[in-house]
Amino acid sequence: MIAELNRLVEYVEQHLAEEIDIAGLASRLGTTEYHLRRMFSSLAGMPLSEYVRRRRMAVAAADVLGDGDLLGIAVRYGYGSTEAFNRAFRSVHGAGPGDVRRDGGPLRTQPHLRFRLTVEGNTPMDTRIADRPAFRLVGHSTRVPLIHEGANPHIQAYIASLPATEHARLKELSDTEPAGLLQVSADVDPDYAEGSELTYLHGVAVTEATPVPDGLDAIEVPAGTWAVFRTEGPYPAALQATWAATATDWFPSNPWRLRSGPSIVAVLDRAADLSTATCELWMPVERA
Repeated sequence: MIAELNRLVEYVEQHLAEEIDIAGLASRLGTTEYHLRRMFSSLAGMPLSEYVRRRRMAVAAADVLGDGDLLGIAVRYGYGSTEAFNRAFRSVHGAGPGDVRRDGGPLRTQPHLRFRLTVEGNTPMDTRIADRPAFRLVGHSTRVPLIHEGANPHIQAYIASLPATEHARLKELSDTEPAGLLQVSADVDPDYAEGSELTYLHGVAVTEATPVPDGLDAIEVPAGTWAVFRTEGPYPAALQATWAATATDWFPSNPWRLRSGPSIVAVLDRAADLSTATCELWMPVERA
């Protein structure tokens, strides 16, 4: 995976002034755009789209400091107007092209990324691979912003708004793995950008033949393979650390890649105040 990410970075560098075909590159690298974007954002700490924008504007700054026509520079970097180019330039550098040309700055440079393999993974990950037939997730869903660290207050508020009777009703419906009440994230932005919206479902897994009761939402999940990571400790810190380690440790070391689909957290055991918990993180995978 490290080699593929470095190939991606070099490809971006060679096509900064063009439309970048990530899907085509992923195919040539023998992977998928979905997996490539998710691994990039997890390891680089920023979405691929954000890195491209920062690098493009960092390189464009050298042209802006010259005496070329600003419209010509905008067109050269794929913008149809100076207004669109100005917005992108200002969002990176904090000042417009005209200001930078006059004052020589400010300029914020995005370095050319390099991914390197470091020796980590000294903590074993409790993982199993599960092949599952098609099933469905049923429960109550809403749209919430993605938050990488700490508890998501939007999800907390949504769960708190559900009557206690609904939690009991959902538990009774559960009839297949993943077992118990589930926290489901679906329709996640491929770049996994902080603040981007996703569908959150608070519910359970049922067999494909189980009808969806009135008043509940459903997500149909096709048959496929899942990597299941077991974690225990402070909640949600231990779970989020395991989630991050899947990108830094597990995927680079194993012949699997992410495929499109929901990510599922099953809370198997928990303290009364939810300060600690034992969880299973289910991630949809396919052989790389």
